[in-house]
Amino acid sequence: MTTTPLENRPAGLGTLVVLAWSGEAPDGSDMPYLLAYSLGDAAGGPEATAAAVERLLVSNGLPVGGELIDGTGRPGLPVSLLVAAGQAVVRMPQMVAQADAPPEWLAAVRERGYAYLVFTTRAWPEGAPGQVVEPAALAAFAGAEETLQAAAHVVLPVTSLRG
Repeated sequence: MTTTPLENRPAGLGTLVVLAWSGEAPDGSDMPYLLAYSLGDAAGGPEATAAAVERLLVSNGLPVGGELIDGTGRPGLPVSLLVAAGQAVVRMPQMVAQADAPPEWLAAVRERGYAYLVFTTRAWPEGAPGQVVEPAALAAFAGAEETLQAAAHVVLPVTSLRG
C-alpha cells in the first residue's frame, strides 16, 4: 500500500491509502480491485476527513453511494488508472496515489483490461501504511455495508506505459 504525498493532495483528506487485491468475481475469474480510503488523521478527525474525501469524489464526477460508474465508456472521466512496473497508480486532479500490485492482481488486470475501484469516505485507521493488512481484516472492511455505501464505485480502464 502507498499513500499520496502531502503536497499533492487537497487539504483535509488526511493520509490516503490504496490497496490492490484480486478476488473471484461472479463469472468465476479473478477481478482486480482497488480500495482507496483515508486513515481519518486530518485535523477534525474521521468526520472531517470523510467530508473532504466526499468533496474530492463528487467534484470529479464520482457520486458517493450511487451508481457504478463505468469508466470504460467515459474517456473524459477525470480519474484514471496507470499500471506500470508492478504499481497501480490512481490519478485524478489534485491527487495521485499508488499501490504495489501483487502478481495475481496484475494477471487479473491484464486479462480484463480494467480494475474495480472502491474509493470510500469511511476512514480505516487500522489499515495504516507499514502495517500488514490481514486478508480477513481487509475483507471485513472492504465488504462492510457501511464502507460500500460511503464509497464511489468505478470501473477504471487500465493504461500502461509504452516503450
